[in-house]
Formats: sequence, structure tokens, C-alpha cells
Amino acid sequence: MTPEQLKASILQYAIQGKLVEQRPEEGTAEELYQQIQKEKQKLIKEGKIKKEKPLAEITDEEVPFDIPESWKWVRLNEIVFNHGQKSPNNTFAYIDIGSIDNRHQRLNENENIVEAKCAPSRARKIIEHGDILYATVRPYLHNMCIIDRKFQREPIASTGFAVMACYIGVFNKYLFFYLLSPEFDKYANATENSKGVAYPAINDEKLYRAVVPLPPLKEQNRIVAKIEELLPYVDRYAKAYEKLERFNAKFPEDMKKSILQYAIQGKLVEQRPEEGTAEELYQQIQKEKQKLIREGAAYREKNICDINKENDLPDIPESWKWCRLGELTKLITKGSSPKWQGVNYTNAKQGILFITSENVGNECMLMKNEKYVDERFNDMHPSSILQKGDILTNIVGASIGRTAIYNLSVDNANINQAVCLIRLVDSKLKDYVLKYLQSPYAVKHLLGDASNGGRPNLSLTSVANLIIALPPLEEQYRIVAKIEELLPYCDKLLK
Repeated sequence: MTPEQLKASILQYAIQGKLVEQRPEEGTAEELYQQIQKEKQKLIKEGKIKKEKPLAEITDEEVPFDIPESWKWVRLNEIVFNHGQKSPNNTFAYIDIGSIDNRHQRLNENENIVEAKCAPSRARKIIEHGDILYATVRPYLHNMCIIDRKFQREPIASTGFAVMACYIGVFNKYLFFYLLSPEFDKYANATENSKGVAYPAINDEKLYRAVVPLPPLKEQNRIVAKIEELLPYVDRYAKAYEKLERFNAKFPEDMKKSILQYAIQGKLVEQRPEEGTAEELYQQIQKEKQKLIREGAAYREKNICDINKENDLPDIPESWKWCRLGELTKLITKGSSPKWQGVNYTNAKQGILFITSENVGNECMLMKNEKYVDERFNDMHPSSILQKGDILTNIVGASIGRTAIYNLSVDNANINQAVCLIRLVDSKLKDYVLKYLQSPYAVKHLLGDASNGGRPNLSLTSVANLIIALPPLEEQYRIVAKIEELLPYCDKLLK
């Protein structure tokens, strides 16, 4: 149950007579109603309020729920009145919709002082201490409050409010809580009562026809006291609920990060001696890389740094090995901007697929927005022509570290300058390297190496120098399988 639902339940119980007990010695609402009518007639004779046309009797169809026998259903205009309207002739305190804190249903502290000559045309309604202001435009927003303080200048309210002064015998706070209840919300926002599309509003006739459950006055006071006793608990619940919501939102992502972190530290699956060592795998890769370099099929990465104790590396199993990403690759490169090369964007029939950072997601390619450039771009940048199985990672902007395997069956595709292409010597490593690049350790170091001259930017040298915890190949397979077994549970928690 949300805090809003809890508050609504309390209010609903209150207006149905279920929040406090009924006491015979407190009289009945019928007796109270007769007293209210006498006061009403007195105010009419004194000229303080106008006589209104009597409304129709309340029918059974209008009554939304049962109330205690000592209560009485009345129409809103039978228990409230207003002070009329005036055009401001002096500097005044103007109260409009923006003056209301509709989260807490309170009047803002700062007064909006306006000169009479600058008065908005809607500044007309006279208000007094204790009045209820109820915004009739978009009533679901609960722009409402009780006037509970004095003003430096005469207060005047916008005609966007209904001003309700309660007759003696009607506790303004009780009525206020009723106007805030789910039942009254349902009435005020019903399509037959609230007209308009962008700014639906309930007119005065519909508003004052609303039915109100009226308890005896002392019971009204006890109801309000009980609500005010409970609402602080709702506020406490709201804070706890918000913390829980934040935790629930964060927990699946934190769990995913923990799984990846455990994986790259050798804690997700067991080590098996029969699978050999990462040192043996590393030597095989170096031997193959040297062969490819001699054949012109791989590039020797420059500026690769040695790994030493200063790198502050976490513990890994003895059968693993720390190495640099650039030691495992044939190629680490990036594309360029068509604009810089004087190459035009075109359509699929006339050009080549052009991958940008928005196409590189977490683990998967995002091809909702496809771009194409003139095929001359490949002649200018042949080294960044994509091959199936290449790892792509974003190196510019807010999406740095987003990594996916290029798995599209599209020949001659190319990339822009915000995407880094990583082509491994042994393609069988790609799934493990992909998971590794998404681990908190890798993301932290990549982001830490990104220069920020207004927009984060990661150099190819930084990518090549990323330190990799390399397991034996068979263990890599088992690590990837275990991650893929566990991550769907994280995804389920996010739903």
C-alpha cells in the first residue's frame, strides 16, 4: 500500500463513521442541521448572505455509502456560504492557484502583494480566516487549503477557487478532510461534473450539489483529532516507503554489479586444474598475435604499460593472470565523423550502415535509429570497417562504457568517432571480455581515465591499457554461462 493509498483509506474510514465511535450523548446530525438552518435564515435577514433557490432532495442514488444513524446526508451548499466578490480598491494580498502547496494542502508563506491598479481580472473573491479554498480547475490536483493566518494586506482570492465559510456547527477541518477524500474526488472529477479537456473544471452548481455526510459537531471534532493523530504516522510511513522504493529500484542493479564483480574475481565458479592456466592461454595468444602482426593482419599496440603492485589489483585465483586488454587484441580503433571527412549521410540503398554511440547498448545493438553514409567513408577509414564478433564500446559522452558485440549480418558497416572497435586475437574470448567490460571494476577505471574537457572522452590508449583478469578459456565459458543464468533474475526484480 502506498502512502497515498493509506491516507485515502484513513479519510474514507473517517467519512463513513468508522474511525471513531458514535456517542448518543453528543446528539444527532439532524438536530445540528436544524441549528444550521436557523443560523442561515438569520444571516439572510441580516443581509450577510443571499437567499438561494432550494435544491432537490437527496435521492438514494446520490448516496455513495452507508453512514451511522446519528449522521445525516446534506448538500454542500446547505452547510457553507461565501462572502461574495469585490474589485480591489487598495493594495491587497492576492491568492491564486500558485499560492497553494498542493502536496501538503497549505498556503505558501510568502504573500503576493499586488497594487489595486495591477489587479488581475480574476482577483475578486473575498476571504476570511477559517475559510476553505478549493480550486475548481483540475480538482484532482488538490489545490486547496484552510485560511489559517492573518495577512499584511486584505486577502483576495482568484475566481478559480470556491470559497467556503462554514456555518456554526460545521467544523471546517472536518469538511476539508471530506473534500480531500477519495469519495469527493470521485464526484468532483467525474466526467459528467468536471468539464474540459486540458483544464477540466467543476462549476459552482455541480460543486454545491455534492452530498456531504454530516456527523454531530463533537464527533466531527473527534474525527479530526483522530485523523491528525494518524497523519504523522502516514508521513513516517511515506519516508520509509520512499527509502524502500529507492532500495528496490537500486537493488537489482547492485545485484547485477555484484554478480559481475564476483565473476571477474574468480568467485562465481570453481577453478578446475584440468582446465590449465591463464598463463598458458596468454602465451598462445601472444604467439598468434606476433604471427598476425608479421602477416599485417594485426596491429602492435603502442604505449602498453607494465602491470605492477602500484595498480592496486584485487585478488584473483592462482590459475588466472592479469594482463592489458591491448595484449589480447588484433585491433583497437575508432571511426570518424562524416562531417569532418566531407561525406554525406544517405539512405540504405546508396550507402553503408553507420554505427554511432546510440546504437551501442549494454550487451546488445540498438538499431531503432539506423544511419547510413556514402560508401566512400570505407575508403577513407578501412581499419574501422566492422566484422561480425567485434566488441564495440562507447568512448565519448554520458554513455561511456556501454558495450556490445557487433552481431549484425551487414557487410561494410563502419563506426563514428564516439565508438571504439575492439577485435580480439582469439574471438572465443569475446563473451567473457564483454562481461568484463561491464563489470564495476572495468567501468570505474574506464570512467576514471576519461578526460572531461566539457564532455567525457576516453582515449584508445586508455582502452588498450585497461587491466584484464584473464581466466583459462574453459573457465571463461563457465563464468559467462553462470552470469547468463543469474542476470535474468535481476531483470525480473526490475519489473
